[in-house]
Amino acid sequence: MSIISSTSPTARHTTTLSQRLTAAIGASILGACLVYFAGFSHIEAVHNAAHDTRHSAAFPCH
Repeated sequence: MSIISSTSPTARHTTTLSQRLTAAIGASILGACLVYFAGFSHIEAVHNAAHDTRHSAAFPCH
């Protein structure tokens, strides 16, 4: 039985500037949404976990 690989060792994957920019903007928006959700959450467990994480990373929050 033989295994055929679909990628060759010389194959290169290049990304364009627009692809990298789209990924960076998407990641930034996702990160901002997560920080906003954790910071202003009315669910105490979420807010307290984010609060404790900020303190453990020496990030001032108040």
